[in-house]
Amino acid sequence: MSYINSSLPDTSDRMLFAVPKKGRLYDQCLSLLADIGISFNRKPRHDIALVSNLPIALVFLPASDIATYVARGNVDLGITGLDIIRESQAESEVAELTRLGFGRCKLQVQAPLASPYKTIEDLKGKRIVTSFVNLTIQKFKQIERTDEITTQVRFVSGSVEAACGLGLADGIVDLVESGDTMRAAGLHAIDTILETESVLITNLSPRFPKLAEIIRQRVEGILTARRYVLCQYNILRNGLERACGVAPGRQAPTVTSLEQQGWVAVSVMVEKRELAEKMDKLKEIGATDILVLEIANCRT
Repeated sequence: MSYINSSLPDTSDRMLFAVPKKGRLYDQCLSLLADIGISFNRKPRHDIALVSNLPIALVFLPASDIATYVARGNVDLGITGLDIIRESQAESEVAELTRLGFGRCKLQVQAPLASPYKTIEDLKGKRIVTSFVNLTIQKFKQIERTDEITTQVRFVSGSVEAACGLGLADGIVDLVESGDTMRAAGLHAIDTILETESVLITNLSPRFPKLAEIIRQRVEGILTARRYVLCQYNILRNGLERACGVAPGRQAPTVTSLEQQGWVAVSVMVEKRELAEKMDKLKEIGATDILVLEIANCRT
Protein backbone atom coordinates (compact mmCIF):
# COMPACT_ATOMS: atom_id res chain seq x y z
CA MET A 1 0.00 0.00 0.00
CA SER A 2 1.29 3.48 -0.90
CA TYR A 3 1.25 6.15 1.75
CA ILE A 4 2.20 8.99 -0.63
CA ASN A 5 -0.19 11.89 -0.28
CA SER A 6 -1.79 12.14 -3.71
CA SER A 7 -2.85 15.74 -3.04
CA LEU A 8 0.78 16.90 -3.17
CA PRO A 9 2.13 17.93 -6.60
CA ASP A 10 4.60 15.68 -8.41
CA THR A 11 8.09 17.24 -8.12
CA SER A 12 10.20 14.37 -9.48
CA ASP A 13 11.26 16.30 -12.60
CA ARG A 14 11.65 19.69 -10.93
CA MET A 15 14.42 21.45 -9.07
CA LEU A 16 13.45 21.90 -5.42
CA PHE A 17 14.05 25.44 -4.18
CA ALA A 18 13.61 25.98 -0.42
CA VAL A 19 12.58 29.40 0.90
CA PRO A 20 11.61 30.50 4.42
CA LYS A 21 7.93 29.91 5.14
CA LYS A 22 7.72 32.82 7.59
CA GLY A 23 9.86 35.11 9.68
CA ARG A 24 12.13 38.04 8.93
CA LEU A 25 13.32 36.76 5.53
CA TYR A 26 9.94 35.67 4.13
CA ASP A 27 8.66 38.88 2.52
CA GLN A 28 12.02 39.81 1.05
CA CYS A 29 12.40 36.33 -0.44
CA LEU A 30 8.99 36.61 -2.11
CA SER A 31 9.97 40.00 -3.54
CA LEU A 32 13.21 38.54 -4.90
CA LEU A 33 11.40 35.58 -6.48
CA ALA A 34 9.03 37.96 -8.26
CA ASP A 35 11.93 40.12 -9.47
CA ILE A 36 13.77 37.15 -10.99
CA GLY A 37 10.66 36.04 -12.90
CA ILE A 38 9.53 33.07 -10.81
CA SER A 39 5.74 32.79 -11.05
CA PHE A 40 3.78 30.48 -8.75
CA ASN A 41 0.50 30.11 -6.92
CA ARG A 42 0.78 28.82 -3.37
CA LYS A 43 -2.39 27.24 -2.06
CA PRO A 44 -3.40 27.99 1.55
CA ARG A 45 -1.62 25.76 4.09
CA HIS A 46 0.44 24.10 1.31
CA ASP A 47 4.21 24.15 1.70
CA ILE A 48 4.97 23.15 -1.91
CA ALA A 49 4.17 25.35 -4.91
CA LEU A 50 4.91 24.58 -8.55
CA VAL A 51 6.52 27.36 -10.58
CA SER A 52 4.51 27.90 -13.77
CA ASN A 53 7.30 29.19 -16.03
CA LEU A 54 10.30 27.07 -14.95
CA PRO A 55 10.81 23.42 -13.93
CA ILE A 56 11.05 24.40 -10.25
CA ALA A 57 9.04 23.54 -7.16
CA LEU A 58 9.23 25.96 -4.25
CA VAL A 59 9.37 24.31 -0.85
CA PHE A 60 8.44 26.53 2.11
CA LEU A 61 10.41 25.47 5.19
CA PRO A 62 11.47 26.98 8.51
CA ALA A 63 14.61 29.04 7.81
CA SER A 64 16.40 27.13 10.58
CA ASP A 65 16.00 23.84 8.65
CA ILE A 66 16.92 24.95 5.14
CA ALA A 67 20.71 24.59 5.40
CA THR A 68 20.33 21.01 6.65
CA TYR A 69 17.93 20.06 3.85
CA VAL A 70 20.23 21.54 1.22
CA ALA A 71 23.31 19.86 2.71
CA ARG A 72 21.61 16.45 2.68
CA GLY A 73 20.35 16.87 -0.89
CA ASN A 74 16.67 16.84 0.06
CA VAL A 75 16.35 20.14 -1.80
CA ASP A 76 18.59 21.57 -4.50
CA LEU A 77 18.64 25.29 -3.71
CA GLY A 78 17.80 27.32 -0.65
CA ILE A 79 17.71 30.79 0.83
CA THR A 80 18.56 31.14 4.50
CA GLY A 81 20.75 33.17 6.82
CA LEU A 82 24.51 32.79 7.07
CA ASP A 83 23.97 32.40 10.82
CA ILE A 84 21.75 29.36 10.20
CA ILE A 85 24.34 27.78 7.90
CA ARG A 86 27.06 28.18 10.51
CA GLU A 87 24.84 27.07 13.40
CA SER A 88 23.76 23.98 11.43
CA GLN A 89 27.47 23.23 10.84
CA ALA A 90 26.61 22.79 7.16
CA GLU A 91 29.09 25.26 5.63
CA SER A 92 31.34 22.44 4.35
CA GLU A 93 28.36 20.61 2.81
CA VAL A 94 26.78 23.44 0.84
CA ALA A 95 28.03 25.82 -1.84
CA GLU A 96 27.36 29.52 -1.42
CA LEU A 97 26.13 30.92 -4.74
CA THR A 98 25.69 34.55 -3.72
CA ARG A 99 24.92 36.73 -0.74
CA LEU A 100 21.64 38.55 -1.08
CA GLY A 101 22.13 41.76 0.87
CA PHE A 102 18.95 41.56 2.94
CA GLY A 103 18.32 40.16 6.40
CA ARG A 104 21.52 41.76 7.64
CA CYS A 105 22.08 41.65 11.39
CA LYS A 106 24.66 40.67 13.99
CA LEU A 107 24.84 37.68 16.29
CA GLN A 108 25.98 39.29 19.52
CA VAL A 109 26.82 38.41 23.09
CA GLN A 110 24.68 40.58 25.37
CA ALA A 111 24.58 41.27 29.09
CA PRO A 112 22.41 43.44 31.36
CA LEU A 113 23.49 47.08 31.45
CA ALA A 114 23.39 47.02 35.26
CA SER A 115 25.56 43.90 35.52
CA PRO A 116 29.32 43.77 36.07
CA TYR A 117 29.75 41.97 32.72
CA LYS A 118 31.39 44.41 30.31
CA THR A 119 33.38 42.03 28.06
CA ILE A 120 32.86 38.48 26.87
CA GLU A 121 35.72 37.36 29.15
CA ASP A 122 33.59 38.47 32.10
CA LEU A 123 30.99 35.84 31.14
CA LYS A 124 33.38 32.89 31.14
CA GLY A 125 31.96 30.17 33.37
CA LYS A 126 28.61 31.94 33.66
CA ARG A 127 25.13 31.01 32.38
CA ILE A 128 24.35 31.82 28.73
CA VAL A 129 20.98 31.35 27.04
CA THR A 130 20.67 31.28 23.24
CA SER A 131 19.08 29.59 20.24
CA PHE A 132 22.56 29.45 18.63
CA VAL A 133 24.16 26.84 20.88
CA ASN A 134 26.89 25.62 18.51
CA LEU A 135 28.16 29.09 17.60
CA THR A 136 28.03 30.16 21.23
CA ILE A 137 30.00 27.14 22.45
CA GLN A 138 32.58 27.68 19.71
CA LYS A 139 33.01 31.31 20.73
CA PHE A 140 33.46 30.58 24.43
CA LYS A 141 35.86 27.73 23.70
CA GLN A 142 38.04 30.24 21.87
CA ILE A 143 38.27 32.56 24.83
CA GLU A 144 38.60 29.79 27.43
CA ARG A 145 41.36 28.06 25.46
CA THR A 146 40.44 24.67 26.82
CA ASP A 147 38.88 21.50 25.39
CA GLU A 148 36.32 21.35 28.17
CA ILE A 149 33.93 24.27 28.17
CA THR A 150 32.96 25.55 31.59
CA THR A 151 30.46 28.18 30.47
CA GLN A 152 26.90 26.88 30.81
CA VAL A 153 25.15 27.27 27.43
CA ARG A 154 21.43 26.52 27.43
CA PHE A 155 19.09 26.42 24.40
CA VAL A 156 15.84 28.37 24.19
CA SER A 157 13.84 28.82 21.00
CA GLY A 158 12.33 32.26 21.59
CA SER A 159 12.20 35.33 23.83
CA VAL A 160 15.91 34.98 24.52
CA GLU A 161 16.16 38.60 25.63
CA ALA A 162 13.91 37.88 28.66
CA ALA A 163 16.26 35.25 30.12
CA CYS A 164 18.42 37.64 32.13
CA GLY A 165 15.48 39.52 33.58
CA LEU A 166 13.88 36.25 34.66
CA GLY A 167 17.05 35.10 36.39
CA LEU A 168 17.71 32.24 33.93
CA ALA A 169 20.97 33.59 32.58
CA ASP A 170 23.83 35.98 33.19
CA GLY A 171 24.09 36.78 29.49
CA ILE A 172 22.55 35.84 26.14
CA VAL A 173 23.57 35.38 22.54
CA ASP A 174 21.00 36.63 20.04
CA LEU A 175 20.54 38.33 16.68
CA VAL A 176 20.51 42.13 16.72
CA GLU A 177 19.12 44.14 13.83
CA SER A 178 18.18 47.62 15.03
CA GLY A 179 18.99 47.00 18.70
CA ASP A 180 15.59 48.24 19.89
CA THR A 181 14.60 44.91 21.45
CA MET A 182 17.97 44.59 23.15
CA ARG A 183 17.80 48.05 24.67
CA ALA A 184 14.15 47.60 25.72
CA ALA A 185 15.23 44.51 27.70
CA GLY A 186 17.97 46.49 29.46
CA LEU A 187 20.79 44.73 27.61
CA HIS A 188 23.86 45.89 25.73
CA ALA A 189 26.15 44.13 23.27
CA ILE A 190 29.60 43.23 24.58
CA ASP A 191 30.87 41.12 21.66
CA THR A 192 29.95 40.17 18.08
CA ILE A 193 30.17 36.52 17.04
CA LEU A 194 29.01 36.87 13.44
CA GLU A 195 27.74 39.45 10.95
CA THR A 196 25.07 37.69 8.94
CA GLU A 197 22.78 38.16 5.95
CA SER A 198 20.66 35.99 3.68
CA VAL A 199 22.48 33.64 1.30
CA LEU A 200 21.53 31.60 -1.78
CA ILE A 201 23.02 28.12 -1.39
CA THR A 202 23.05 24.81 -3.25
CA ASN A 203 24.17 21.31 -2.33
CA LEU A 204 27.51 20.06 -3.57
CA SER A 205 25.99 17.68 -6.14
CA PRO A 206 23.04 19.58 -7.63
CA ARG A 207 20.66 17.65 -9.87
CA PHE A 208 20.02 20.69 -12.09
CA PRO A 209 23.32 22.61 -12.29
CA LYS A 210 22.38 24.62 -15.41
CA LEU A 211 19.10 25.75 -13.89
CA ALA A 212 20.82 26.62 -10.62
CA GLU A 213 23.29 28.76 -12.60
CA ILE A 214 20.41 30.52 -14.36
CA ILE A 215 18.84 31.35 -10.99
CA ARG A 216 22.18 32.61 -9.68
CA GLN A 217 22.64 34.88 -12.70
CA ARG A 218 19.11 36.25 -12.38
CA VAL A 219 19.58 36.95 -8.69
CA GLU A 220 22.91 38.69 -9.22
CA GLY A 221 21.34 40.75 -12.03
CA ILE A 222 18.62 41.97 -9.69
CA LEU A 223 21.08 42.69 -6.88
CA THR A 224 23.24 44.71 -9.27
CA ALA A 225 20.20 46.62 -10.54
CA ARG A 226 19.23 47.48 -6.97
CA ARG A 227 22.75 48.72 -6.24
CA TYR A 228 23.44 50.79 -9.37
CA VAL A 229 21.85 53.45 -11.57
CA LEU A 230 22.75 54.42 -15.14
CA CYS A 231 24.29 57.87 -15.33
CA GLN A 232 24.39 59.60 -18.73
CA TYR A 233 26.09 62.88 -19.57
CA ASN A 234 27.76 64.86 -22.35
CA ILE A 235 31.32 66.19 -22.14
CA LEU A 236 34.10 67.54 -24.35
CA ARG A 237 36.36 64.73 -25.50
CA ASN A 238 39.40 66.39 -23.93
CA GLY A 239 37.67 66.10 -20.53
CA LEU A 240 36.73 62.43 -20.98
CA GLU A 241 39.75 61.02 -19.15
CA ARG A 242 39.02 63.09 -16.05
CA ALA A 243 35.34 62.15 -16.18
CA CYS A 244 36.21 58.46 -16.40
CA GLY A 245 38.40 58.91 -13.35
CA VAL A 246 35.38 60.23 -11.46
CA ALA A 247 32.96 57.54 -12.66
CA PRO A 248 34.82 54.55 -14.15
CA GLY A 249 31.80 52.21 -14.01
CA ARG A 250 31.82 48.50 -13.30
CA GLN A 251 34.02 47.75 -16.32
CA ALA A 252 34.24 50.89 -18.47
CA PRO A 253 31.92 53.67 -19.62
CA THR A 254 30.14 53.52 -22.97
CA VAL A 255 31.29 56.49 -25.10
CA THR A 256 29.54 57.74 -28.27
CA SER A 257 30.54 60.68 -30.49
CA LEU A 258 27.98 63.49 -30.80
CA GLU A 259 27.16 65.43 -33.95
CA GLN A 260 28.65 68.50 -32.32
CA GLN A 261 32.39 68.53 -33.01
CA GLY A 262 34.58 67.54 -30.05
CA TRP A 263 31.73 66.31 -27.80
CA VAL A 264 30.91 62.78 -26.62
CA ALA A 265 27.98 61.16 -24.81
CA VAL A 266 28.83 58.86 -21.91
CA SER A 267 26.77 56.15 -20.20
CA VAL A 268 28.12 54.62 -17.00
CA MET A 269 26.87 52.55 -14.08
CA VAL A 270 27.24 54.34 -10.75
CA GLU A 271 26.53 53.04 -7.25
CA LYS A 272 23.48 54.73 -5.77
CA ARG A 273 25.26 55.60 -2.54
CA GLU A 274 27.94 57.52 -4.49
CA LEU A 275 25.66 59.13 -7.06
CA ALA A 276 25.19 62.65 -5.65
CA GLU A 277 28.92 63.16 -5.05
CA LYS A 278 29.87 61.88 -8.52
CA MET A 279 27.27 64.08 -10.23
CA ASP A 280 28.73 67.12 -8.44
CA LYS A 281 32.25 66.23 -9.57
CA LEU A 282 31.18 65.56 -13.16
CA LYS A 283 29.52 68.97 -13.27
CA GLU A 284 32.67 70.60 -11.92
CA ILE A 285 34.84 69.18 -14.73
CA GLY A 286 32.46 70.28 -17.49
CA ALA A 287 29.87 67.53 -17.94
CA THR A 288 26.45 68.73 -19.09
CA ASP A 289 22.95 67.24 -19.42
CA ILE A 290 23.63 64.77 -16.61
CA LEU A 291 20.75 62.30 -16.40
CA VAL A 292 20.12 59.36 -14.07
CA LEU A 293 18.06 56.32 -15.06
CA GLU A 294 16.91 53.48 -12.84
CA ILE A 295 18.04 49.97 -13.81
CA ALA A 296 15.20 47.46 -13.59
CA ASN A 297 17.34 44.40 -14.32
CA CYS A 298 20.67 43.51 -15.85
CA ARG A 299 23.26 40.83 -16.55
CA THR A 300 26.86 41.59 -15.79
